[in-house]
Amino acid sequence: MNHAHTLEHAPTAAAAGDHVKTLSHASTPASHDHPHHPPLGPLSLELKAVTLTLVLLPLLGIAAVVALSWSVLFQWLYVALLIGLYLATGLGITVGFHRLFTHRSFTAGPVVTFVLAALGSMAVQGPIIEWVAVHRRHHQHSDGHQDPHSPATHGDGLSGLLKGFWHAHMGWFIRPSWVGPDSTTGGGTAGGIARYVPDLYKDRVIEHVNRWYPLWVVVGMVIPAAIGLAVTQTWMGGLLGFLWGGLIRVFMVHHITWSINSVCHIWGSRPFKSDDESRNNTIFGWLAFGEGWHNNHHAFPTSARHGLFWWQFDATYVLIWLMAMVGLAKDVKVPSAERIEAKRQREA
Repeated sequence: MNHAHTLEHAPTAAAAGDHVKTLSHASTPASHDHPHHPPLGPLSLELKAVTLTLVLLPLLGIAAVVALSWSVLFQWLYVALLIGLYLATGLGITVGFHRLFTHRSFTAGPVVTFVLAALGSMAVQGPIIEWVAVHRRHHQHSDGHQDPHSPATHGDGLSGLLKGFWHAHMGWFIRPSWVGPDSTTGGGTAGGIARYVPDLYKDRVIEHVNRWYPLWVVVGMVIPAAIGLAVTQTWMGGLLGFLWGGLIRVFMVHHITWSINSVCHIWGSRPFKSDDESRNNTIFGWLAFGEGWHNNHHAFPTSARHGLFWWQFDATYVLIWLMAMVGLAKDVKVPSAERIEAKRQREA
C-alpha cells in the first residue's frame, strides 16, 4: 500500500487515508512527435473574439430556446433531467474514460469500473476502447502531425485558426484519416490505434461495456424519456424528457468536451513547460468539470487532479477524492509540490 502524503493543494490528504499518493516524478507520454510548427503565441484580440464566439454561440442558442419556450415546453422537471444527465454522463467521461481508463490516475473495483464505463458510453462519444486509444495517441503526438485532433498544424492567421479550430473541434472525427486497419473501428487508412489499448482488451468489464456500446446510447436516451413519461403521465412529457435529458444534453456534453481539444489548445495560459500548445482555460475549467486546466494535465498526464492550485476548481478530482474517502478509489495519483514547482514556466 502506498503511504499518504500531506498535499499542499489537496482538500485534506489525511482524510483520503492510504489511497492518495504524490508523484515525485510524474509520468509523461512514452514518446513525443514534436510539432513542426512555431508556437502559437498569444492570440490577438480579434482571434480571441472569434474563438469565443464559435464556442459560446451554440450554448447561447440553447439558452435562447429555453427562454422562448419556458412557458410552453419547459418545466423544472426537464431542467432536472438536463442537469442530472449532464452531470452523470459528463463525469462518466472525465472520471471514467479520461482519468481512470486512459491515464490510470487511480484504481477502482469492477463495480465502479462498470458504472463509470456505462455512464461515459451514454455521453455518445464513441465506444470506450476507441475513445481511450484516440486520447492516448493524442498525448503521444500532442500537436504534432500524427495528433488526431490538433488545431496547431493548419496555417497562420485567421484562416489557419478557423481551419484548426474546426478540425480539432469536430472535423477530426468526420474525416478520421488517422484511423488504421488494426484500429478498434476497423477503419482503412494508415496509423492504427489498437496498439494503444492492450490493457483494455484484457479487462473483461471494459470489453463487455465496449461491445454493448449501442445499448448504452439507447439507455441514456430512454432514461430521461421514461422519467418524463412517468412523472407527467403524458406522451408529451416523455418526448420532452427525451429532448432535454437526451438530445440537448448530448449536444452540450459533446461541445464542451470537444472544446478541450480545440479551445484548450488555442486560448489560455501556459504555466507549465510542455512540448505542445495545451492551455489552461478558466471557462472550461468550470464547464468541463476541471478538464479545462489542460496545460496542467499535459504537464502531469497521470495526475488525478488537473486543478493544481486552490483557485482552479476541479469537480472531477473532488469526486475522485470523495470516492477515495469511502474506499471506491485507491492509489490516487497527484504530483508533489516539488514536482509542480520544478515544472513551472519561468519568465525570461
